[in-house]
Amino acid sequence: MTARSDQHRFPRVPLRVTLVALLVALVSVALLATGLAATSLLRGYLTEQQDAQLRLTADRVSEQRVSVLRQCTVETQPYPASDYLACLSPDGDELVVLAGPAGEEHQRPDLGRLAARVEDRALDGPQHVRPPHMFTVPAEDRSTSWRVAAVELPEGYTALIARDLSGDEQVIGRLVAIEVVVGLVVLALLGATGYLLVRNSLRPLAEVESTARAIADGDLSRRVPAGDERTEVGRLSTALNGMLGRIESAFHAQQASEEQARGSEQRMRRFVADASHELRTPLTSIRGFAELYRQGAVRSDDEVARLMERIEAEGGRMGLLVEDLLLLARMDQQRPLAMAPVDLAAVAGDAVHDARAVQPERPIGLHLDESLTDVPVVIGDESRLRQVVGNLVTNALTHTPVDTRVEVSVAQDPDDADVLLLRVADEGPGMADADAARAFERFYRADASRTRAAGGTGLGLAIVASLAAAHGGSAELETAPGAGLAVTVRLSRGGPGGGPATPS
Repeated sequence: MTARSDQHRFPRVPLRVTLVALLVALVSVALLATGLAATSLLRGYLTEQQDAQLRLTADRVSEQRVSVLRQCTVETQPYPASDYLACLSPDGDELVVLAGPAGEEHQRPDLGRLAARVEDRALDGPQHVRPPHMFTVPAEDRSTSWRVAAVELPEGYTALIARDLSGDEQVIGRLVAIEVVVGLVVLALLGATGYLLVRNSLRPLAEVESTARAIADGDLSRRVPAGDERTEVGRLSTALNGMLGRIESAFHAQQASEEQARGSEQRMRRFVADASHELRTPLTSIRGFAELYRQGAVRSDDEVARLMERIEAEGGRMGLLVEDLLLLARMDQQRPLAMAPVDLAAVAGDAVHDARAVQPERPIGLHLDESLTDVPVVIGDESRLRQVVGNLVTNALTHTPVDTRVEVSVAQDPDDADVLLLRVADEGPGMADADAARAFERFYRADASRTRAAGGTGLGLAIVASLAAAHGGSAELETAPGAGLAVTVRLSRGGPGGGPATPS
């Protein structure tokens, strides 16, 4: 039989109804067992009381002869008037009723069954039995029962003393009625109370269901109301909330990863398009100059020399662009750097010296902050760190007037003694906020109208950011229109694995 057929055979019942039904069933069984035990104990107690009284009567009767018993009156008979007295002959063939209570004859004990029981007792027991034998026989109309004591008389007769048990049966019947009524009341109260308690206890499960539906509809921020962790439902709520939190985090992480992947793909496409465009321009120029020379449009030696200079310049510019692209590709692949102790003060001083050689008339300064208590040494790739400072200084020289001051400084992070700050600042026109937000993007130029010959490739700051990240640091740009521009590179003294600086 399959699970599907079982579901059709057994209709689905709500959990609260099932629990209450089980509770009522268990209590019903307990009440039934208790009632049966109480009824049995009461019946046994009443029977013992009747047997005790019958024994007293049997003791008095056993001392009398049959002839005396026949002549006894109500005042002189040794047994209560409510008892039934009969004598069975020694051969068992004759049963003589000596006395009995007034009433319907059909309510008297069944004489045939009474004699049979006595014969059975006689066969099973010894010939002279003094202790009375106790047994129960029904009335002739089966409306009640009689408790009988059989005792042997001196003449060989057997006296049968029977007592009506209808009073005991009424007591037992009343007890059963009370048990039934009380049991039904208890079950009704228990069912109602149990239903309320179960409903309140399972209310968090309904909230779990509501939360699950909301999450299925897309609201991942929904949570199950927290309960008492000492209860099963409370612990379940805590576990579910933890699971839902992890699911939400994983979902957001997946979304962020997908968005990052889409962004990376878009940047890669833009990068390839920009790189192709940047490379096509010098290639087109070189091909154009070569075509002019091939067609004989250039005749004099001076024109040929100028043409070769232009071709050489475009080729050099294209070579620099290719080198920058190759460097960025290596940084993206996270290729290892040649790590060694590097003196940032010496690197900054060499960059200032080179800049003064390029533009002697420009005011360029070097500042070593007073916060430095020792030589500012970091673990890094010296050639790449020199490229970082060189790109920043070249960027300042290229995009500011020749009389604009440029300052290179090295300092210690006031919040972290393990971090050094390499800063290149100028007092030029600065950048707008929109341009500053994209300054570290590849091939981005703040001034789109600027010629490529004057504006560079647009990869300088992108290379700075990549090299800083490869050293476990970061690059941060500060600028405002008319307030100059400053780029701060944060580097850890211990290198990428020795407490990297906090990225900005």
